[in-house]
Amino acid sequence: MNYKVTIADIAKELNITPATVSRALSNHPAISEKTKKSVLQTAKKLNYKRNRIASSLRSGKSHVIGVLIPSAEISFFGSIVHGIESMANLNGYTVLIYQSNETRDFEVKGIETFLGARVDGILASISKETRDYSHFIDIRDRGIPLVFFDRVKEELGIPSVVVDDYEGAYAATTHLICQGYTRVAHIAGQDHIKIFSDRLKGYRAALEAHNIPFDETLVYQQGRVPIESGREATRHFLAMKKPPDAIFAVDDFTALGVIKQLKEENIEIPLDFGIVGFGNEMFGEHISPGLSTVDQQTVLMGKESFTLLMDLIQSKEGEEIKRDKITLAPHPIFRNSSKRNLDAG
Repeated sequence: MNYKVTIADIAKELNITPATVSRALSNHPAISEKTKKSVLQTAKKLNYKRNRIASSLRSGKSHVIGVLIPSAEISFFGSIVHGIESMANLNGYTVLIYQSNETRDFEVKGIETFLGARVDGILASISKETRDYSHFIDIRDRGIPLVFFDRVKEELGIPSVVVDDYEGAYAATTHLICQGYTRVAHIAGQDHIKIFSDRLKGYRAALEAHNIPFDETLVYQQGRVPIESGREATRHFLAMKKPPDAIFAVDDFTALGVIKQLKEENIEIPLDFGIVGFGNEMFGEHISPGLSTVDQQTVLMGKESFTLLMDLIQSKEGEEIKRDKITLAPHPIFRNSSKRNLDAG
């Protein structure tokens, strides 16, 4: 039977008390940095494994956080999780992931799972179908640390980390106009979700800035399946008496559907039709033509989300955190799906 190294073994090796070892491993401020370093080095040398359950009972913390994402199939969310996990590992936390599959029912089950696991806090991105936010309100009112990322509901007063979707959409639409496209359409997301409504506002503002009247017939509501929505919207637009010559799509998967449909219609991209998506999914640079898009700094979003959650977890009762909303700058990436005029922006 393998011998399990204990705190007492580390204490004996260093000729200090087990209590000192325990405090050093917990980063207690009363222990000197020299002693902490010696304890950590000896623990590593002896292959000491900390009993997380016992530690949790002593501290009242599980050192586990729950991360609720709409879908694990989208690399955008996978990249955010990567950022979260990189920070969690540095801070001694384990990440429990649950996907809502874009439904409120699974969102609620995810939160129930997190509570059952006694997580120290929750990071969440709201599903497309969620319109009743009572489960998030309950978490907030119970004092459980909660931070939204990407998809948020500002009215709930819950701390959040987002990208500036308005500016990203404005840049995407402006780019298409500067490339010489005269009728730019938009495939919009669900308008009750802030990121999608902000992208629609950015699209409208770019048209207005270039003295182009907003035309409601050039806005198409995205359905539940993004790629098929892109196909449907493209067929709808091409059947119009005066069809558009460019589309700004609410996300990259929708834009991919647009490209697929245009190819079937033998419409040349970008000469006859321009496309820009949003999200910088991994496939974008590998398809032909390469997809123009807006990068949302996903890894940074994950890191900032974790840091903000830690601020909440470590704050004392009644203490206000220094920041409750972090807005990241979008980074437009223009590839061949929209570069008709190489001299333009």
